[in-house]
Amino acid sequence: MTKISPLAPPEYPCLPSIAGIRLAACEAGIRYQGRKDLMLALLPEGTAVAGVFTRSKTASAPVEWCREALRGGAARALVVNSGNANAFTGRSGREAVLETAKQAAKAAVCAQNEVFLASTGVIGEALDAGVFTHLLGGLAEAASEMGWDEAAAAIMTTDTYPKLATRQIEIAGKTVTINGFAKGSGMIAPDMATMLAFVFTDIKLPQDVLQESLACGVHGSFNAITVDSDTSTSDTVLLFATGAQDAGAGEGAVAGFRAALDDLLLDLAHQVVRDGEGASKFVEIRVVGAVSDASARKLAMSIANSPLVKTAIAGEDPNWGRIVMAVGKAGEPAERDLLDIWIGGQRVTRNGAADAGYCEAEAAEHMKGKNVLIRVNLGVGEGADTVWTCDLTHDYIDINADYRS
Repeated sequence: MTKISPLAPPEYPCLPSIAGIRLAACEAGIRYQGRKDLMLALLPEGTAVAGVFTRSKTASAPVEWCREALRGGAARALVVNSGNANAFTGRSGREAVLETAKQAAKAAVCAQNEVFLASTGVIGEALDAGVFTHLLGGLAEAASEMGWDEAAAAIMTTDTYPKLATRQIEIAGKTVTINGFAKGSGMIAPDMATMLAFVFTDIKLPQDVLQESLACGVHGSFNAITVDSDTSTSDTVLLFATGAQDAGAGEGAVAGFRAALDDLLLDLAHQVVRDGEGASKFVEIRVVGAVSDASARKLAMSIANSPLVKTAIAGEDPNWGRIVMAVGKAGEPAERDLLDIWIGGQRVTRNGAADAGYCEAEAAEHMKGKNVLIRVNLGVGEGADTVWTCDLTHDYIDINADYRS
């Protein structure tokens, strides 16, 4: 594990218990030595589940399992391992998933289709379920309502810190709790979710409402981040709701829950970016004046994914010509002579040319900070969107060149 990201939060939140949810983790030795790499979450009877998954055409065996299990709408257990993605592993991968679900169902005393699975790590290496499935019974016995921290740590790969978030809201006189944790540091351009993220709540809502709430929340959070433009085979976001807090399912209750859920998902997504492999800058890119919100998203991602833009940010060089380039290559409607760009509070271009009042020294000073803001106005419509990324440093190369070492 590398040193903790300079963008890591100064402290990690303490997640409160949610009645009926218990978690535990252990060292299974799947790939890593001396660190926990297997976690189990036990969920009470009646827990509803929603999920979104990678759109990769080479999705992992656990993703395929979860897609099918989601049809049942109910969950009693979650098993996650790190160190091996169980992706592109063919028949052996499917067999490993089936064996894991079988043993987890025994440990949780539930049906196999109520078990959800996720794996993260190296792609293309067979996962031997026998290495860890015999540990699930012991994890079930050791599981605790305060096991959030160790569960979050167990799913890390190149992450430098565990990513946790919690929210509590009052809905119809009921206190609703939402807890979540995620992992992700590289291979981050989600295209529906992030590497792995798991959210737990005690609200009672219909499964279709939970599914819609999660899908909408992911669009403005995990789908709005990128570290390196690469989408994983394993991307999974699952939302589990125990139903213990029945605040009704009216518009007010749903709206209140969604607002808190959206806030938590964005918190976790930002933490993923702040832990981007080798990252030293957290970058927000706002695009307005596009022909549509969808067009603004594509333009913002073109900027966020540009190696030239990202390395300029790493070098604290306000080379705004690279932003112009990224806008132009996006393939979206744009008018050169209407394009305005800001770096921090400095407008660097106006109406398609350098702004007469631009001060490069001030823009450079802004880029010396840990948080960098780039704004673009296309001037061709009302569409707007915001995405988040990080800079690209030599540490990214070092981490990924040695990933399997």
